[in-house]
Amino acid sequence: MSLVVQKFGGSSVADAASVKRVAKRIVEYRRTGHDVVVVVSAMGDSTDDLIDLAKDVSPVPPARELDMLLTAGERISMAVLAMAIANLGFRAQSFTGSQAGVITDESHGRARIIDVTPGRIQSALGEGNIAIVAGFQGVSQNTKNITTLGRGGSDTTAVALAAALGADVCEIYTDVDGVFTADPRIVPPASRVHKISYEEMLEMAASGAKILHLRSVEYARRYGVPVHVRSSFSQHTGTWVTDGPIPADFRTTDDKDDTSMEQAIISGVAHDRSEAKLTVVGVPDVPGKAARIFQVLSGHEINIDMIVQNISTRDPGRTDISFTLPMDDGAKAIAGLEAAKEEIGFDHLRYDDQIGKLSVVGAGMRSHPGVTANLFDALSKAHINIDMISTSEIRISVVTRAELLDDAVRAAHTAYGLDSDESEAIVYGGTGR
Repeated sequence: MSLVVQKFGGSSVADAASVKRVAKRIVEYRRTGHDVVVVVSAMGDSTDDLIDLAKDVSPVPPARELDMLLTAGERISMAVLAMAIANLGFRAQSFTGSQAGVITDESHGRARIIDVTPGRIQSALGEGNIAIVAGFQGVSQNTKNITTLGRGGSDTTAVALAAALGADVCEIYTDVDGVFTADPRIVPPASRVHKISYEEMLEMAASGAKILHLRSVEYARRYGVPVHVRSSFSQHTGTWVTDGPIPADFRTTDDKDDTSMEQAIISGVAHDRSEAKLTVVGVPDVPGKAARIFQVLSGHEINIDMIVQNISTRDPGRTDISFTLPMDDGAKAIAGLEAAKEEIGFDHLRYDDQIGKLSVVGAGMRSHPGVTANLFDALSKAHINIDMISTSEIRISVVTRAELLDDAVRAAHTAYGLDSDESEAIVYGGTGR
């Protein structure tokens, strides 16, 4: 008997009718003989509504209490889904993240999973139940406080449970039919990717693709969990994220030739509007100053993405260091660096939150020259200027102005021949909040 972990996002359980539809899908798997563990997100936009409520009550809500509030959304989802399954004649038990054994550190709002001890889940399965787990949440190992994993954390909950339980597959249900070569909301002729490696999916997620949470892909790669991304609104085959063959019990006629498919040069074009650029102007060009800048940022738990250093045009003995960071961390980064200004000795800071990042990702670019030239030629023809450039072995990222980002994505997608001649990709649900 195969064990399946299924995760359903907020748009999939947005209302009572959606919950009933999801319950039927889960029961179909159980009828075929699979053991099923389900991870659910909060219904629709309820997490955003709870955040708005917290901000109406307090401009800076205490992190512990905010986590306690936000986990309510997933607890509602798990309970009503269990009721819907029971109404179909099957037994289901719901569990919070802490009851499911999701153990985290104590970082409220962005906790990381330390361990998963799914004893109660295994007991529920052993008794013939469908286990339903609230995503996005856990319990701190040290303080025993309720924690949340950050936006998209239900994906990570699902993959972590799949790894701990030794599941055959982790299915991530969303409002599109899989991973596409670009966001179909911006590029309607985007095509579905049949299969993608963990490495490529990591780069896509890190570059702004919202289809999978970055940490869920990291978890899947570390433990070799095959992930199947598909829509809860259709029966279409989705996208497999794995380095190995597609599990035999879940292979369809569309998957028969998955091991013989030639690697595409570019798997997809991702974009990100959530970053800002911060420039530290006039840094003394001596050893140790750049290190101190990033030590300050690290001390505030701020992740840095792209970095560019230039000799200052005003003083040859000084340098300007620019980097991108999450927009939400902008004020914290500025305050931290200003506090260390005298120690570091820089002149001033420049902050720009009107930028957008474009990334092209593909393992095939390792063996195909000209990929970079094609990107820059396409952007040039679209009259799009580039502010920053960053590369890895399978990714090229550029920063441009925010208002030009959509045009840049479409230009790159067309330049690499990714536009599909078939019907447009369908976005079935979700408001995009």
